Amino acid sequence: MNAAPVRGLLRLLIVPLIVALGVLAAGVPGAHAATDLSEVAEALRESPVYVDPAATDLLSESDAESLADRIEDADKPIFVAVLPADYPTENLFANLRTETGVAGLYGIRLGDRFDARADSAVLSNQAVDNLVTAVQGAGDPKAQLGDFVDDALRSDLGGSAPSGWSGGGGGVVVDPGALAALGAVLAAGGAGAYGLVRRNRRRREEERRAALEKLRVVVDEDITAFGEELDRLDFHPAEPGADDAMRADYERALDAYEQAKTSMAAARRPEDVRAVTEALEDGRFSLAQLAARREGRPMPERRAPCFFDPRHGPSVADATWSPDGGTPREVPVCAADQARLADGRDPMVREVETASGGRRPYWEAGPAYGPWAGGYFGGGILPGLLIGTLLGSMMATPSYAAMYGAGYGDFGGYEGGDVSGADFDTDDFSGGFGGGDFGGGDFGGGGDFGGGF
Repeated sequence: MNAAPVRGLLRLLIVPLIVALGVLAAGVPGAHAATDLSEVAEALRESPVYVDPAATDLLSESDAESLADRIEDADKPIFVAVLPADYPTENLFANLRTETGVAGLYGIRLGDRFDARADSAVLSNQAVDNLVTAVQGAGDPKAQLGDFVDDALRSDLGGSAPSGWSGGGGGVVVDPGALAALGAVLAAGGAGAYGLVRRNRRRREEERRAALEKLRVVVDEDITAFGEELDRLDFHPAEPGADDAMRADYERALDAYEQAKTSMAAARRPEDVRAVTEALEDGRFSLAQLAARREGRPMPERRAPCFFDPRHGPSVADATWSPDGGTPREVPVCAADQARLADGRDPMVREVETASGGRRPYWEAGPAYGPWAGGYFGGGILPGLLIGTLLGSMMATPSYAAMYGAGYGDFGGYEGGDVSGADFDTDDFSGGFGGGDFGGGDFGGGGDFGGGF
């Protein structure tokens, strides 16, 4: 049985029983870690979220535990510390990273200020910059930290979660006697817990099947559109002027078409659709190469497809665009949509049917379109494209990977262990974006929260 669901079930059973037995953290010696940084680090090695006793007004115990659950379930090295505003800031990130000895992404809420750092093997500096920028304006700590964690999980972090994380979020300490008392209760409830897991598994499978059928309609449209492009091409391998390079382009496009059809026929889960759209993206680029060779033009650059509708083919440039009520971002666009945007007109957007019966842009249509978009826009650009959209928000939830697969924002993997001691690259935890400002200068003052560290 997967460890994450079991750990979540155990917490659901344990926490209420701890309350009933009177062993809440408030009544157990040592339940609250001191503000000494070594103790903060020790707490983070046991649970991904630490709230200083002097900062409980910023994040409640239940909210900290909920946030820890989301991180632990994803099994990713994300560390969140909530500290009082007057906590010493000099070399804070670097020292905390040294004390924990674990490669990861570290976010710190210091009073009403927030920033983050990460080992470059876990997440690039630019990606960390994007994460912080996306949540910098949030004043509510619960919302800010929740958004930060959700966006980070969407970023396909490298690294491994500490083996010491056992689901005891919020710094709760349970004495052996309490655990012994819980043992009998847990044994009695084991059958019920197993039944709950089975019911949840069946429900998820039903939801996956429904999502796949929704995707099938859209993907079949994509495959049909690509087949029509092949027909319109009217290329014959033996035609005058055709050379081996042209024939190779054409063969790759045909292979991609067949691969897309085969992959869709074999798809059993929503994430299987990603292989289909990857094949279509490869095929369209091969057609773009073939067209350039036939017309004597320079070979096209390998770029992502048009963001607004991948059926438009490979993009030719990046253009500034923002969703309704969202922040501007650079998106890849085809020549036609580039001209429309330059003229102040709306781009030609791919719309799909939604659960309410209306047609909406795919990025506002629901979570099932994540795998579809992931095949077209893999390689690390997808999270930046979808920030602030309905699809992006859904992909950031902790349950998304379990339902629709993971890996839609590849910022670079990390295949090693999770512990690196103090021999990490301290440059990852010093300086920072905005000319060394911490949080774009929000922190002010001295130390690493103001002028780099």
